[in-house]
Amino acid sequence: MTPLGRLAHELRLAAVALQFLSRIPVPPVVGFQPEWLHRCVRHFPLAGALIGAAGAAVLALAHALWPPLVAATLAVAFSVWLTAAFHEDGLADTFDALLGAAGRERALVIMKDSRIGSYGAAALVLTLLARVAAVAALLPQGVAVACAGWLASHVLARAAAVAVMTALPYAGDAEHAKAKPLALDVRGRDAAVALLWCAGLWALPLPSARLIAATLAAAAVAASMTRWLNRRLGGYTGDTLGATEQLAEVAVLLAFVAHLP
Repeated sequence: MTPLGRLAHELRLAAVALQFLSRIPVPPVVGFQPEWLHRCVRHFPLAGALIGAAGAAVLALAHALWPPLVAATLAVAFSVWLTAAFHEDGLADTFDALLGAAGRERALVIMKDSRIGSYGAAALVLTLLARVAAVAALLPQGVAVACAGWLASHVLARAAAVAVMTALPYAGDAEHAKAKPLALDVRGRDAAVALLWCAGLWALPLPSARLIAATLAAAAVAASMTRWLNRRLGGYTGDTLGATEQLAEVAVLLAFVAHLP
């Protein structure tokens, strides 16, 4: 494949990733092949950057009109709408399934249940509150800093999900997977490309110490979720990837808010 053809192919993969993770309209992808759903995960952090940029625009506009808490609430609400609560749904299902004493098979059944339980509701409310509070705390440090931190949280959180996919096998029923066939084949090369997208965060107007702390926070979430999911399920599911993304978002935002030297 020529360099130009390779670039065109990667752009198609990026469009598939954006379609998968958000409502953002993209041009029709010509000649779609199921294999692209495997490879598009390498561009999840890029899709996160575009989703985060849209939310950052809402945050900046809202901050010009309302106090930080209101602006942060509107930005988080917009983010939830833009992703169709895709990750939030996974978070709730994961905590309903895994915080109790259910065994592996029962936990997988609970994840497929459309109803939400007390564990899932509590996790959903607390993570939403944490995201709103953290973004509101960043705004007094400057709109540019808050928007950059917000953007970084979306990029690093998607990278954390890619890390879990790379480290673990798929644990659910492949025939009924929400992410089919995305969940079946993620390679180390895909993870490497995802990390390269994260390297672009160093161009943001953020103190290096906080960016390092945020990266370590996302890595800690990815490592913790990998260990937890391997112990409870022997792998991951689409829901647990949503939970990983949400927890990593919170961890990254808290790292930016922390009073680091």
